[in-house]
Amino acid sequence: MGKHVVAMAVGLFVALGVGADAAEVKALVSTAMKRPFEELGAQFERTTGHKLVASYGPSGALTKRVSDGETADLVILGGGGLETLIKQGKVSAKGVDVARSMIGLAVAKGAPQPDISTPDKFKAVLLAAKSVAYTDAASGGASGAYLGKLFDRMGLTDVLKPKAKLAAGGPNGYAGTFVAKGEAEIAMQPIPELMAVPGLDIVGPLPGEFQNVTTYAAGVPAGAGQADAARALIEFLTAPAAAPVYKTHGLEPG
Repeated sequence: MGKHVVAMAVGLFVALGVGADAAEVKALVSTAMKRPFEELGAQFERTTGHKLVASYGPSGALTKRVSDGETADLVILGGGGLETLIKQGKVSAKGVDVARSMIGLAVAKGAPQPDISTPDKFKAVLLAAKSVAYTDAASGGASGAYLGKLFDRMGLTDVLKPKAKLAAGGPNGYAGTFVAKGEAEIAMQPIPELMAVPGLDIVGPLPGEFQNVTTYAAGVPAGAGQADAARALIEFLTAPAAAPVYKTHGLEPG
């Protein structure tokens, strides 16, 4: 699969005229996109000679960093972060949708898997669980903010608060780590982030009306020093040959 992606990309970047001048591209990337970005980014580097320097974190935290003045050549954000930066004039033009993810629920590998096939059954699982891990909304994680609002809507905020294990977000703050260490019974986060933690079984996506699909969109910040290379990278990330990589890591191409 990787060789096929590279072969397709070679033709694309010859057509774009990329490769004459190698550049260092600074990218700020939402955590759920980390694993596919690393895989596709390595192929992009081999194909073009450019070097990628990526920083990963919750979309809200990355959005604030750019809003506060941090410079970058590329941003990939979910949860409306890119739209916020465009409105502020921090990112030029419109964004490009790269991939989408759903929020999932996971348990420890080999543990009994609860039935979350309907909203009522999902609610019952939350009520029965002794401990529940998810992203702390204060970290800037889009899933944590969404789940907080969902629990309010379900009338479960007060019930879940004493048994919540709040993850810091980012690649060092996966909610699934609490489950893998035996410190939580279930974890909820975007499915790509659950897949990044060894020792978990993913039960499935949250059901029906309780699901939230996040679209991760890419944009080039205003004043980016390597704007041409960043735009070439966006072309690479959204090429049809990249789609299998996203699916391998629990996302759907944008």
